[in-house]
Amino acid sequence: MIALFRLLTGISLLTLGRKLFWLFVALIGFEAGTYVAARAFSHQPDWIVLVIAIAAGIGGALLAVLLQQVVIVLAGFVAGGYLSVAMLDLLNLDFGWLALLAFVSGGMLGAALVMRLFDWALIGLSSLAGALTLTQVLLPRHALTLPAILILFIIGVSIQAAWWQSEKRAR
Repeated sequence: MIALFRLLTGISLLTLGRKLFWLFVALIGFEAGTYVAARAFSHQPDWIVLVIAIAAGIGGALLAVLLQQVVIVLAGFVAGGYLSVAMLDLLNLDFGWLALLAFVSGGMLGAALVMRLFDWALIGLSSLAGALTLTQVLLPRHALTLPAILILFIIGVSIQAAWWQSEKRAR
């Protein structure tokens, strides 16, 4: 059940991250919630992890609607932090508590990118988050994982950039 949600999350992040900002925030909240809950509640049933992840996603979406400017920076921080820790995990690097340092460092970079280059940062972060999510579900620890991430990232950026350019031309 969680794998199906994560597949849908990955596809949505890959293709719709910039177009639907609140969805990007909700899905990043869901992914981060899944990551944290799966580790913090590893001996609990999957439905508990799913409930926590959905609650984090709904909370993120509500905040995105109510406090957009604050949430933009917060979403960039969470996305950057999540991507940093996910990349460490993908590379089989377990630094224990130093993963928190990677999360904070990646989070600060993600927040800075979103504040400086909002549209491109959303496109890049959501495409990378979508690519990572899809490969974590479909190709966990497989030799083709890194090339698949790169290919999916390029596809996601291409799709979202094309939609963004068509929106700009329509104005």
